[in-house]
Amino acid sequence: MHQKKEKYQTSSSQKQKRNSSDRKGPQPHEKRAENRSRDLNKNSSARKSSGSERHPDPALSKKKSSPRFEYEDDYIFWCRKCNLPLIGEECGICGGKGDIIHLSQPADVRFCSPYEREVLAEQLISAFGCDPLGDRFILLNKIPGEDKTDEVIVDGFIFGVLRFELSEMDYSFEPSLQGAKILLKSAEGRKVELKKTNRHLNGKNVALGLIESFSSNIKAGDFVLVTAGSLSGYGISYINGADFAGMESLSKPEAQSGTVIQPEVRAQSESESSSETESSSETESSSETGTKVIRVRKVDSSEAFLHPEIPDLGACIEANKKHLQVLGKNAINTIRGIISRNEHRALPVYVSFSGGKDSLVVLDLAKSALKQREFKAFFLNTGIEFPETVEFARDLCREMKVPLEEMSSGSAFWEQVEKFGPPAKDFRWCCKVCKLASAGDLEAGKGTCSLSGKEAANAVAYLTIDGKRKHESFSRARIAASETNPFVPAQLNIFPIRDWRALEVWLYIHWRGLSYNPLYDQGFERVGCWLCPSALAAEYSRVKELHPEMHARWNAFLLEWAKKHGLSEKFVEHGFWRWKELPPKMLRLAEELGISVLAEEKAEDFEIEVVGGISPCKAGGFSVEAGVRGIREKEAADFINVLGNTVYAEELGMLLVKTETGTVKLFSNGNMLVSSETKEKAVCLFKEAAKQFVRLSRCTGCGICEKACPVGAVSIKEGKPHVSETCIRCGKCMESCVVTRYFDKLVPDLDEKLKV
Repeated sequence: MHQKKEKYQTSSSQKQKRNSSDRKGPQPHEKRAENRSRDLNKNSSARKSSGSERHPDPALSKKKSSPRFEYEDDYIFWCRKCNLPLIGEECGICGGKGDIIHLSQPADVRFCSPYEREVLAEQLISAFGCDPLGDRFILLNKIPGEDKTDEVIVDGFIFGVLRFELSEMDYSFEPSLQGAKILLKSAEGRKVELKKTNRHLNGKNVALGLIESFSSNIKAGDFVLVTAGSLSGYGISYINGADFAGMESLSKPEAQSGTVIQPEVRAQSESESSSETESSSETESSSETGTKVIRVRKVDSSEAFLHPEIPDLGACIEANKKHLQVLGKNAINTIRGIISRNEHRALPVYVSFSGGKDSLVVLDLAKSALKQREFKAFFLNTGIEFPETVEFARDLCREMKVPLEEMSSGSAFWEQVEKFGPPAKDFRWCCKVCKLASAGDLEAGKGTCSLSGKEAANAVAYLTIDGKRKHESFSRARIAASETNPFVPAQLNIFPIRDWRALEVWLYIHWRGLSYNPLYDQGFERVGCWLCPSALAAEYSRVKELHPEMHARWNAFLLEWAKKHGLSEKFVEHGFWRWKELPPKMLRLAEELGISVLAEEKAEDFEIEVVGGISPCKAGGFSVEAGVRGIREKEAADFINVLGNTVYAEELGMLLVKTETGTVKLFSNGNMLVSSETKEKAVCLFKEAAKQFVRLSRCTGCGICEKACPVGAVSIKEGKPHVSETCIRCGKCMESCVVTRYFDKLVPDLDEKLKV
């Protein structure tokens, strides 16, 4: 969650500790719960500034992150009379105005799916022995977290947070203050009753002497329901319920004395910050009277009730019908306005159809908008799509009588994965191999071949109506109504639902009675490639349940790949393979679980394989991705000073080279990423980096470069060249090297791989 991410920005020296001999043991479960609980309090009280916190990159990169986009429409309305969510202010049933419900950003609120409802019910019943929500409308609003993390919204208030724990690979539920009060009315477990006290309890550690009763099903780290006289709320347990009885008997004489909060805590005024409270609580006595039992997160004397009205989906659609009509009309006008421009009237029109909910909506909108214009749907079958998605895409287009052009990548992914290793969030070679290459095969895009130079580069050959939305992620927040595709220049994309939230998408689908991909009811928020590294671990666990044969194939590859690189099965199990450069949250998790994330280097024959050519970066500039084999990272670190300033983070398994024109990153598993501000500079830098790696791999130890260096920065050690920090990068050593001189013959197809 937002604050949690900010709190744990870790320096490279701190990260190094996780694999050292004095590495600390796992972080206590109750401490993790306490951190998450603090985040919930901040999210629950958030208003329009919710989600606007900045998250700097790890210290290694020294890179300033661009300000996060802040959504102005980070709210929905709620009709208190009809007890319904509204996408506009006025309720279509009673005519009343709804209350504003502010959402944590990116505010892509949605209906709770049947599977997610089952998960929530299981968590409530197993923890508290009750599920008071019944058949009520439940909305889920995704918020930042380790993995799948959603605010649970019921009757217009946040009931709590449902999250998937990567440490346990299972779900947990944390109630909010109002949620705890609702649960207390019928809960059968995880309850703690405190003796009456005039002391301030919020944010305080409570000792054994203040405990009146303690449920036996509580475990250390659990969120618990707390009562203290007229006060009620929730907190976190430090102990197991089974241990409470024994502790109580040992401290019985002291308990009768009425000592409930340690003197250090009692001496504080209520106005002191929670951080000061935490500091003072460390000084508590270790006597049985002073044993911390729970930490109270929030209690007060207010009351909370569920609404007596429990409307159905039909009522929700009726309440929002007018707003849906306006949304649909505006989207249709966007489509018509762009395709009817003079320069576009003769161009072919396609709907990018992935089989997902957003592309389903734009396909329906296109049918309404283009009654007098022919169009086709095109479906990029990556070869690693869910079978349900492929079947749905074909069946729906047949049902809607829309011509479908399906382009398949066949077995391209499985043919390339041995070369590049598993794709990652920050190394998505799979998209280029399985999607972009196929997208360029559309017949409509080949009409520019007769053009030349700038005319061909700027020509639009066809229009594509796309379901991309700005609320899906912060990276998509600034999309325009239309824009050319940087990966497929002949394509102009139109985004008619770019301003819609997921809730509006689902209301439209139900209003129009559209069939939708069955995977959404099975617990998938997105229905892309089933092994996509950007998918949530919670969704990946569903693949194992729904398609065990697919999961087994991929898992077998991951385990073999991990074994080759000296990584454990736990590395695969907890999803660390989904990053090349692990973010702080995953580094913390690795430390907590005691999992090494440093891949072993293997000596191999040198090979460099470019992934899909030069590409625009989301943050600006251009990049080239490649797989490199036969180079030891440590040897490269001792040599690559010849290219630019070098930072070698062995504990992260990454080599970073900063040059005047851009950066080169080489990871311990052989992946390479080259970035620069222009396409030409990126290509030039990539070639120069490739040249140096070929030089290193083919070095014969002849010593000519050592003699050619005017400042003595080059030396040959154990048959390999070393370049010290005194290198002035004059190029003399490269001019004298036989390998460099014949680089174009050693790597004759590099320009073809780069597509330049």
